[in-house]
Amino acid sequence: MENPQEQESPVLIAQSGPLEGQRWNVTGDLLIGRDASCDIIIITPDKQVSRQHARLEVTGDEIVLVDLGSKNGTHHNSKRVEGPVKLQDGDTIQISLAQQFVFLASDATVPLDTDGLEGSLDSASRLRLDDKTRRVWVDGVELQPPLSVAQFTMLELLVVADGGVVTRYELIAAVWGEDHAYDVSNQALDALVRRLRDRLAEVQPDHNFIVTVRGHGLRLDNPVR
Repeated sequence: MENPQEQESPVLIAQSGPLEGQRWNVTGDLLIGRDASCDIIIITPDKQVSRQHARLEVTGDEIVLVDLGSKNGTHHNSKRVEGPVKLQDGDTIQISLAQQFVFLASDATVPLDTDGLEGSLDSASRLRLDDKTRRVWVDGVELQPPLSVAQFTMLELLVVADGGVVTRYELIAAVWGEDHAYDVSNQALDALVRRLRDRLAEVQPDHNFIVTVRGHGLRLDNPVR
């Protein structure tokens, strides 16, 4: 029988990167790095991750993210970590360029089934999402592993537009932030769009949900089932 305290513990979920789809309940400190002694081991061919890169520290009721002097840095919600950072529900953690995580304050916020979901698209739509849990379904099949934060942010923006065109600038600003909107290349945006299309095609390869409107941007083609 599972301990109720463990069921409600904070959880760290790996998104884009070599550990994508894995998850850890944060019931104590977690050391992140490439060394075999770490609790979360990230191995990349180019050794972007330091031997002991970062740590999640449990201090009372708080979870704090600390960079351990890593060579390539740790980012919290797209900002480089310079000192201890208190984590909040839904925060993203980026370990160099190698691995992204999302932090949830309780694994009770990750539902095990689709009953009673709020914030989703009309159940008749071929593509549905839940903005609270970042879950996505295509033709009734949930995407596994979950989309990365960047992929979900882009998809959510297209969903909100409800078939309208979203400009490339709006997409870049939503994913990378207004401060970086002019620094992000078209190639980076195109690569993200391609990865998102590929993820949707894993379930439904015969329909292109994301349509390019040349000279303007993108729109979502989401017919009813």
